Amino acid sequence: MTRPCRCALPAVLLVLLSACGAGNDEVAAPAQHVSAVVRPVKTFVVDTGGAPSQRQFPGRIEAARRADLSFRVPGTVKDILVKEGDTVGEGTVLARLDATDFRIALSDRQASYDNARRNYERARELLPSGNISRLDYDRTETSFKSAEAALRQSRQDLAYTELRAPFAGTVAKRLVQRFEEVAAKEAVLSLQQVNSLDVKIDLSETLLRSFTVPEERAIDYAEAEAPAWATFEGMAQRRFPLDIKEVATKADPKTQTFEITFTMPNPPDVVILPGMTTTVTVDFRHLVPESGDIWIPATAVLGDAALHPVVWVLDAVTMTVSRRAVRVGEMQQERIQVLEGLAGDEEIVAVGASHMAEGMKVSRMPGGEQAVPRAGDPH
Repeated sequence: MTRPCRCALPAVLLVLLSACGAGNDEVAAPAQHVSAVVRPVKTFVVDTGGAPSQRQFPGRIEAARRADLSFRVPGTVKDILVKEGDTVGEGTVLARLDATDFRIALSDRQASYDNARRNYERARELLPSGNISRLDYDRTETSFKSAEAALRQSRQDLAYTELRAPFAGTVAKRLVQRFEEVAAKEAVLSLQQVNSLDVKIDLSETLLRSFTVPEERAIDYAEAEAPAWATFEGMAQRRFPLDIKEVATKADPKTQTFEITFTMPNPPDVVILPGMTTTVTVDFRHLVPESGDIWIPATAVLGDAALHPVVWVLDAVTMTVSRRAVRVGEMQQERIQVLEGLAGDEEIVAVGASHMAEGMKVSRMPGGEQAVPRAGDPH
């Protein structure tokens, strides 16, 4: 399947202009002016391994399930039965309001209901004999139903004076104290479920395009090796695998980044709590299928006199360089995509390209050939 070209023209032009300014004279220099001096360069062996393989991002830990709990009726806090850090089960009573006024209201509504029910029963007995008009009967029935509804509401309000846990979890924060007046729906306690944790990172628009895979190229993340993992300070050698949970489709208006949410089980042997920070490593090789794309260091691409992008290719036999025109696509940080001009396995000049001329002899800098690690290289 042919992938659409996504060109980052402003970034590419910036690379070409800066490269031209640094050494355009050398790029256009004819072979007869080549110095006999062998110039050391750092090279890069082209491959088709796709976009940069691994990236690290600062992450933040959040509870996978959390809720700020509140009473559904106003009142005075009488009891708070839990402390911060307590583990509670679903349905556990966490706090109570002073229920005195609610009990009084319930007694009043009960009395009104009992009276309305008796009147309704008498009216129902009198209706067949014609000793009560249909209009009076309907009014009595309406009063009874209204009193019945008011009684149910009063019973419900009394039940609402107890705050119960909607799910099993840990009390994260106590937001009020005993004897405080609270309004209905005012947060009283914060409850979190921390047997699983959410790990959130922010991705730029460019990386998000690599991260989200179209449906026709969808990957079974469960079958892939860990596409991402978290590491924590003091435990740098231990990796905690992450599963993708959500990908935001709306950018943060301030940072113009997209939030990605991973999930992980909370390990029993390590204290990891919501609010902590982590480093998330994303292995894009497991998230994006092999595409045959060629990515090279941006420093390897120069502009000729007409600002057409070129690279310098090394002949490993003669140790001389020759210029080759290329067509470039988008940029991702220090790398640039090559759409045409390179087939793979060429060795190109990555550092020192602005000083090259056609046929110039060069030598590789000590310390290895690669200017930038390739996907799949050992770390």
